[in-house]
Amino acid sequence: MSDVGPTAVLPRRPLTVGELLDSAVLLLRGQARLLVPLGLLLAVGEQLLLHPLRLLADARAPEWWLDADRLGWYWLLLAVGAGTEALIIALLGNPAARGAGAALLGRRAGPGELLRPAGARWGATLLAAVAAGLTVCLAGLAGPVWFVAYALLGALVPALVVDRVPAWRAPGRALTLAVRAGGRAAGIRLLGYLGWWLIRLGIGIGAYHGLGLLGLFDLSDWSLPVATATWAGVNALAYPALACLDAVLHLETRMRTEGLDIRLCRAPAEVPEPVLLAVPR
Repeated sequence: MSDVGPTAVLPRRPLTVGELLDSAVLLLRGQARLLVPLGLLLAVGEQLLLHPLRLLADARAPEWWLDADRLGWYWLLLAVGAGTEALIIALLGNPAARGAGAALLGRRAGPGELLRPAGARWGATLLAAVAAGLTVCLAGLAGPVWFVAYALLGALVPALVVDRVPAWRAPGRALTLAVRAGGRAAGIRLLGYLGWWLIRLGIGIGAYHGLGLLGLFDLSDWSLPVATATWAGVNALAYPALACLDAVLHLETRMRTEGLDIRLCRAPAEVPEPVLLAVPR
């Protein structure tokens, strides 16, 4: 089955893991004018929210590494940080998922369309994002369990805005898609998170120390603002990228397990886009 266009963001066929990662990057590149500024705004808010917990945990910039005498506060910092990441990625997942849906149908959605409130289900998205953040945060308090919670919730917002399922059905829909095909979607979501975590770590710490080597200012006096700005800038790219991965992974899982690609090819041309992508009832 042919792709949609010569450089399709999301071809109408099941994809390999590498192709999925490429599709997420292509989607981010096409929607960067909207997703990156939104990601930056949310990333700055996250840094401000985490600052009091970092002080309580005595976590020092730029690594924010732990003080063994304040392990309890540091554990709370990690859990809250995991929760805010899940919340931000879910919020960015709304425009990312709608952009991916448009790309699957062979067109590119502009920022105005993705910001338009009509049909966007922002209220349900906000509730779902808060629920995802709280779930991951609470799981984080139990230790590595947060990885499981994060892996299973990738389709939560795409199920709302692309599949058009009722809000109360979205968590079950997300869990169902995550565990299909031996948990393939859940595993790929974790793989994407790990990859971007390594990128963030390398750039965040490297940029901080690189600025120090330039000798433009004394990092001992400017360590906090420089580290905060550096991490906010890195996350402003990483969070939209992970939201785009969730979006393309959701649609690919539907093509792989539900035959979405076949249904789109057989659908009459006059059927509206939301109906084309929605889950049949």
